[in-house]
This record gives sequence, C-alpha cells and structure tokens, in this order.
Amino acid sequence: MKFTPTPLQGAYLVELERIEDSRGFFARSWCREEFGARGLNGNISQINVGFSGRKGTLRGMHYQVEPHAEVKVVGCTRGAIHDVIVDLRPESPTYRRWFAAELSAGNRRMLYIPERCAHGYLTLADDAEIYYLASTRYAPESARGVRYDDPAFGIEWPGPITTISEKDAHWPDFLP
Repeated sequence: MKFTPTPLQGAYLVELERIEDSRGFFARSWCREEFGARGLNGNISQINVGFSGRKGTLRGMHYQVEPHAEVKVVGCTRGAIHDVIVDLRPESPTYRRWFAAELSAGNRRMLYIPERCAHGYLTLADDAEIYYLASTRYAPESARGVRYDDPAFGIEWPGPITTISEKDAHWPDFLP
C-alpha cells in the first residue's frame, strides 16, 4: 500500500499497490502492520457499509467523542464520492481545516481519518456504495456532528446537495 500524507495532520490517502497479470490484479487493502509501521492506529473493531441510491446525497459530518473516539478508513466500492475530513483537534496545527478527496470504485483509494476529525461525503454518482473500517464500535452516546455548511469551516462541495437527513442538516454552529 502507498500512504500519501494529506494537508491535515495525521490523515492519509491510501492507495493499493496492484500486482497485475492477464487475469486482472491483486492488491492488499488492509495490513495492520503497515499502518502500525507509520504510527497509525491499525486496530479494527467494526466494518461498515453504506449505500446511497441518488447522486447528490450527503452524509455527515460525523465523529465520536471519548471514550469512543474512532479512526476511520473509508473507501468506495461502487460509484464515486467526494469524501471530506474536518480537523476538530484544538491542539492540532491543522485545527478547523478541511481536506477532500474523490474516492471511487475506479481509483480504489482510501482515506485514513484520525480520531476527533469529522467525516462526511457527497455521492457523485447514483448507487454509490462505501465501506469503512472503524477502530471502535459505534456508540450513539458518543456520536456528534458538525454541519456540512458551517461557516467555521467553509467546506466547498463539488455539486448540489439534493438529499440530506434532518439531523445532518441541522447540527448547531461549531463553537471552538
């Protein structure tokens, strides 16, 4: 796997190193030791799948607080998404900054999202499917969110948002 640092401290784009032949290719998509060798949390407690039927669906921006703060590794297995991270760690030099990457079935890239960073995505195609690995179980009592259009972050989305949950549309303003 190839790990490319993003502008956000501790966040990485992860690309598969493909071994190709006449049958197609083979690639490792997860290796705890490779993540650990870079000082990244390689513990996986839960694997999730998400599906959105319509282009323009926004999910996020979600995170969990202690004691259930989680690392996520997100990829897209069908269609394409615009995946966004917001750094919510006050001690981080990239605090309140955001980073986005296109993840798709075609590019097979993944995004490593550190603890205490909000995460969300906008579907760029109908019938988009994502998977993500999480370092801890989902804990509703620790679930939090920030609004996708909060002026504290100024996230730029690549297209119209046509579908969003009431909860995600109405997170309160971020107060540092």
